[in-house]
Amino acid sequence: MHQLEQRLKELGYDLPPEPKVPPGVKIPFEWVRIHGSRAFIAGHGALSADGIPLGPFGSVPSQVPVEQAQESARLATVSMLSSLKREVGNLENVAAWLMLGAFVNADPGYPMTTLVANAASDLLLNLYGEEVGAHARVAPGVTAVPFNLPVVIWAEVELTV
Repeated sequence: MHQLEQRLKELGYDLPPEPKVPPGVKIPFEWVRIHGSRAFIAGHGALSADGIPLGPFGSVPSQVPVEQAQESARLATVSMLSSLKREVGNLENVAAWLMLGAFVNADPGYPMTTLVANAASDLLLNLYGEEVGAHARVAPGVTAVPFNLPVVIWAEVELTV
């Protein structure tokens, strides 16, 4: 097992299988698209050990408390890492995290979406350190995300050559 995967295990996380979507839902895109030395990672939500969307479901903070939304953001980041590993073979092949985005399923007017996204940023910084893990970020509140998840995470990374 590679060092970053071992660190994830120590933190209590396992890489889930490829996302499974409900019957009738079409996914006409790639979970990870590599172009040159960049990997563009599509929006991911929290997944169960079976690869299906994992609750809690609903908007933050009225239906999903901030602490639960933060855990969902961490699990979404783990799902994203799993897709990245499937595409590039090893999570150590990341030279730099460039951009991280978090779409937070937020109540209208909820201004603290950054609290939810911080959980994803903190996990990446914990795993990769400042030099590789530092990234730019955006974390808007939106009125809906796929499957009514509390947060969806996406990213862009630079790969080692």
